[in-house]
Amino acid sequence: MKTLIPTHLTERDKAVNWHPYTQMKTAGDAVPIVKGKGVYLYDEDGKKYIDAVSSWWVTLHGHAHPYIAERVFQQLNTLEQVIFAGFTHEPAVQLSENLLNLLPENQSKVFYSDNGSTAVEAALKMCIQYAYNLGKEKTKILAFKNAYHGDTFGAMSVSGRSVWTKPFGSMLFEVVFIDTPNAENLDDLKKQIGELAEETACFIYEPLVQGAAGMLMYDAKHLDELMKFCRSEEILMVQDEVFTGFGRTGKLFAANHLTEMPDIMCFSKGLTGGTMPMGITTCSQEIFSAFLSDDRYKTLFHGHSFTANPLACTAALASMELLLQEETLTAIDRISRQHSDFSKTLSNHPDVENVRQTGTILAFEYKTNQNTSYFNEIGKKLYDAFLHRGIIMRPLGNVMYLVPPYCINAEELDFVYETILEVLELFQN
Repeated sequence: MKTLIPTHLTERDKAVNWHPYTQMKTAGDAVPIVKGKGVYLYDEDGKKYIDAVSSWWVTLHGHAHPYIAERVFQQLNTLEQVIFAGFTHEPAVQLSENLLNLLPENQSKVFYSDNGSTAVEAALKMCIQYAYNLGKEKTKILAFKNAYHGDTFGAMSVSGRSVWTKPFGSMLFEVVFIDTPNAENLDDLKKQIGELAEETACFIYEPLVQGAAGMLMYDAKHLDELMKFCRSEEILMVQDEVFTGFGRTGKLFAANHLTEMPDIMCFSKGLTGGTMPMGITTCSQEIFSAFLSDDRYKTLFHGHSFTANPLACTAALASMELLLQEETLTAIDRISRQHSDFSKTLSNHPDVENVRQTGTILAFEYKTNQNTSYFNEIGKKLYDAFLHRGIIMRPLGNVMYLVPPYCINAEELDFVYETILEVLELFQN
């Protein structure tokens, strides 16, 4: 008997694909997206959705941006790929020059990789080997509780222990987890760090916003004070701006909210405007110099086949040009102000708590009789309710958040706000 081959995209997908962060047995059908334009995504039945989460926080300027597409097309017809060991090319050099001009003045070298996790992996290896190359034994790493830095093993190790990492617990290296800083705990944190300083290679942290943990936010001034202390104790600092970079916090980088400078910075997500994967790790001259030697064994032995891919570099260059336009910077400021105004409405809602905002990132919690958690059962119901109304939101359990593309206009954002209030009424306690 002949087997019928499914023709609907959702059914074809179900037959062959395994989706991320998805329990495939109980998950609903994947939405079949066939086109994107600006803030909207379109399914194969023609229904359009506002992408209110920038497709996992990556899309800065909207989908299928014509300028980025044209630049990538031109590059595709010129040079699509070349090994980056022993070779270089214009897009990589130009991107490094442009990015370093925007970063804290101590950032002087760029190391390319493939995504946020690999940018973090490279950073961790730089820190460990920095000490090794200088003849020091410094192998401890500090990180914040509830951290998330990626899903590869090194990145998982410096991420908070949870049900996500439990199956691999015995294979993750030891990390000292500390609380995010506030006015009450700073002295205790300094004491804790000071006792470990001689053995500590680095401190890795998400600045201002811990995204995957539920958009947890903390003050720049307290991070600044913690960074200043780490500097005095000669502990390298790795600032993970994979999520917070490229305007998300209301400024170009979370670093622009701080007076202290990190030693290493990690980037991905919005780096290419959401066009294609790329990771970047930048570092200070001091760190780079520790790898300069006649001894070849002091080389940083790390790389990827698609390191500094010319197409991804070109997409990032185009995205950065768009980011720096007055129109985009004005849009970032407008979104931030709209979020701030809507926060006041949410704060007075009886079913909402812990409203918080940093720049274009707005988050709040729907009150339930369960603890705030990624696995809170309300998350799927909220997701479906928004999807039905033409908005893509991906609640972290009972934590709802907005991270829209910068091309969203005031009316579209107001529609999202109105829908949030409508959905809250639908599930009112």
